Amino acid sequence: MSAVPTIHRFPVKHEGAFVNAYLVETASGVVAVDGLLQVSAGREMRAAIERLGKPLLAALLTHSHPDHYAALGEVVAADDVPIYAPQGVIDTITADDAVKDQIVGPLFGEDWPTDRLFPNTAIADGESVSFDEVKLTVIDLGPSESPHDSPWILGDDAKTVFLGDQIYDHKHCFLGDGFYEEWLANIETLRTRFPKDAVLHVGHGGPAGPEMWDWQREYIERFVEAVSGADWSNPDQAKAAVVGRMKAYEPSDELQILMELSIEPIATKLGLLAPAD
Repeated sequence: MSAVPTIHRFPVKHEGAFVNAYLVETASGVVAVDGLLQVSAGREMRAAIERLGKPLLAALLTHSHPDHYAALGEVVAADDVPIYAPQGVIDTITADDAVKDQIVGPLFGEDWPTDRLFPNTAIADGESVSFDEVKLTVIDLGPSESPHDSPWILGDDAKTVFLGDQIYDHKHCFLGDGFYEEWLANIETLRTRFPKDAVLHVGHGGPAGPEMWDWQREYIERFVEAVSGADWSNPDQAKAAVVGRMKAYEPSDELQILMELSIEPIATKLGLLAPAD
């Protein structure tokens, strides 16, 4: 195999949570990018590593949300490998995991990983790791779609990017962490960083092209406008109005629950609802 790697996306068949993780296959091994959400999905990804017959060399994380790291222990299994992420991602996962366990765990029952593996090797913005002459470079965005985001660029030409959740591919989006202003700013920074023929491997759907930056920006702006423009004297009607406006923009039902879960946090951030006790 040359220095041009093969990219494998998991799970092969998308159901339920619809979240992606990737294996980058080099000449002598594989590198995982993210680790999925459910035990079953993580085991599918691990089985693919075994079928390839190459060792797992490392894992990389694109951000701090549990659907991208919770099943990493199933992927890594007994391998003693570095799991790379910026320190901010490591700190956020460490601080928030217990709360995520209480919130997300009951939704998935036995398919929720009880032994979750965290990143163990910090890496700074712009630093790279290389495997068989295949280089991956991290972008430390700070708060964006999640409390801390870290896409990875494959190679030197920036034509292949593991973007995490900076773009959702025509699926409803999670804004519940409240960093929509930072996310919008990062969209403008990232859209100028990659060439027009870049392939963006995203966390939900994809692959996407740079034309999706406009869709993503419009989704965020419409969502915030819909929340701010709703009549919060009746919260149920306000939430229904936001859902209706977002469904008019993105008719798909995919990941609608993430959008719905974001309404009250953004209303609270905007001062339209009182903070929960």
